[in-house]
Amino acid sequence: MAGNSTHTVTNQPPPLVAYDVFTADRALVEAVERHTAADTRDEVRAELAALGRSAGSAQVQEWGALANEHPPRLRTHDRYGHRVDRVEFHPAWHRMLGKGVSAGLTAAWTRPAGHVRRAAGFLIWTQVEAGTCCPLSMTHAAVPALRADPELAAEWEPLLTSVIYDQDLRPAASKAGALFGMGMTEKQGGSDVRANTTEARPLAEAGTYTLTGHKWFCSAPMSDGFLVLAQAPGGLTCFLVPRVLPDGALNTFLIQRLKDKLGNRSNASAEVEFDGTWARRVGEEGRGVPTIIEMVAATRLDCALGSAGLMRQAVAQAVHHCAHREAFGGKLIDKPLMRNVLADLALESEAATALALRLAAAHDDGGERELALLRLAVPAAKYWITKRCAPLVVEAAECLGGNGYVEESGLPRLVRESPLNSIWEGAGNVQALDVLRALRREPGALDACLTEIGRSHGADHRLDRAVKDLFTELADLDGAEARARRLVERLALVLQGSLLVRYAPPAVADAFCASRLGGDRGAAFGTLPSGLDLASVVVRARPVS
Repeated sequence: MAGNSTHTVTNQPPPLVAYDVFTADRALVEAVERHTAADTRDEVRAELAALGRSAGSAQVQEWGALANEHPPRLRTHDRYGHRVDRVEFHPAWHRMLGKGVSAGLTAAWTRPAGHVRRAAGFLIWTQVEAGTCCPLSMTHAAVPALRADPELAAEWEPLLTSVIYDQDLRPAASKAGALFGMGMTEKQGGSDVRANTTEARPLAEAGTYTLTGHKWFCSAPMSDGFLVLAQAPGGLTCFLVPRVLPDGALNTFLIQRLKDKLGNRSNASAEVEFDGTWARRVGEEGRGVPTIIEMVAATRLDCALGSAGLMRQAVAQAVHHCAHREAFGGKLIDKPLMRNVLADLALESEAATALALRLAAAHDDGGERELALLRLAVPAAKYWITKRCAPLVVEAAECLGGNGYVEESGLPRLVRESPLNSIWEGAGNVQALDVLRALRREPGALDACLTEIGRSHGADHRLDRAVKDLFTELADLDGAEARARRLVERLALVLQGSLLVRYAPPAVADAFCASRLGGDRGAAFGTLPSGLDLASVVVRARPVS
């Protein structure tokens, strides 16, 4: 009976492959264009489209899968018993990381529209495999912190912003490009870094120290250098720890183990011991937090961008599936209830993209008001966008039915990755409290946010009412800690709404304001009110180049 096959495949969507991840994302394309000067727009568009085609290719998608199937391994000693403390990665990891470096994902500080083009590229590359984005983020974010010491910045910044990936461990001076990691948290402190106990002892040479202690989480342990916090005689201080010393000897950097994480499997996160480890001071003694906070601010924005990328890929997969899958007499995408779900997911994704790219543009501007905006808007965006990621990705997986629960679909990897950005670089409460601190100590930050929001005044009555409610919340900051999450959520939603009513198509802005600001929505995705143009929202989100 060989001719009567029981395995004819019908009604299965084609793989979402061989497409341009950038060009197929209308919200991202429009955000890049509005935040890029006319004289660089064509260059930026071409660059991102090239990265988008790479990200959508079968080869690069296979790299991402392989990097997860073969996670990093720690090798503490060589065959002769010498301590080597090396993290070994699958070749696919190195190919992906090298592609990210060559695409300029650590070079924002050196190019026109650098932060916007880099933010868009980061959002694109996250959709292939988020693990390689950790070293890219840390390397990018180290630059503003190092600028606290002009001598160190002159030495390291050209290497960190290079588009050449050099994976070999050797003295930085002999390399054409370098990567950075970070070590802040310790066992007893977590986010409370002032409780750190790692000790820094000054050496005879000015600005040099030896470190003794531990780091409970060290990001990207295979990097060429690390920014860490330790207790110097003058208080908590920031230090640069090179992996290899200038004479070619390995610095004392004892990797105790790699973390066995829920997701982010392709990326190594480590516990590290310092025992007489040589380091150089960055900034003044006792100014460790203000120095390294420049790095933290940049990585927090990357958390928002990373979550926006995960959401976009989840939405793309869900809409693509439903556009091809038939059930109950028609395409899923045309069924009113499924259309409601897909449109709701698409709104969340577009709002995240719009806000994250707006904040990247503020970095490019660099003006006083724009920097003040970042002080308040970055922790608010980090809080809200990363919080929305996990429920969105889980709902998107459900759109694929049982197929979405199978590893081959790629959705389980997105699900495991989805909580990460909410936890790293300060969990939700840390972000909410940071917003409160900015409100109390930096009135210019609130003024900048209100100016941004005010640009949309009168465009939508639901947005205007939400702004009024936000003013009521802001008028009473006494005892605000217990309701800080509520306040930050409102701030983020109003910022998103103000951007969408100005720049998104009317169908998108109307649906967002009705559901997120007008309150006409249930607790789950797929509960948008009637009377909205949901078909247009879903068509806009479909990944068709």
